[in-house]
Amino acid sequence: MATTDPVPKDSVPNDFVPAGFEPPRSLTTDRFRLEPLGPQHNEADRAAWMSSVEHIRATPGYPDGSWPRPEGMSLEDNLKDLTRHEAHFEAAKGFTFTVLDPRDNDVIGCVYLYPTKEEGHDVSVQSWVRASHADLDGPLADALVAWIDADWPWERPYRYGR
Repeated sequence: MATTDPVPKDSVPNDFVPAGFEPPRSLTTDRFRLEPLGPQHNEADRAAWMSSVEHIRATPGYPDGSWPRPEGMSLEDNLKDLTRHEAHFEAAKGFTFTVLDPRDNDVIGCVYLYPTKEEGHDVSVQSWVRASHADLDGPLADALVAWIDADWPWERPYRYGR
């Protein structure tokens, strides 16, 4: 007989960040700018990752090859995904940022800061950039380490071998 969880997952207390913590909403460098990912990024986000499926799958942190799906997804399904990430951000259950080119504000990647099950770590840090911006993979990952150290409550990020 199947059982169901009597407590809806969205009502489970959040201990990912301290109560009252106000998450940073941007990071700006001369090569990229981060802002919270949301539905307003739908078309540009989908275009970014669909243009770079193989590059993303080869990026540290995406080892199982399940994302992105080679066949892509519809704009409607991508919008649902962005809406989910936005809700997680507002509930402080995870923080997803779009990576923008500061010259034209085009989406060139994404950053995910989520709880991790990796022993000895307190946050999972994943990022990807478009294949056309592959030279930003390392600088973005390095900037995230400094940003987490300076502005976030975590001390032991899990960086997927970076």
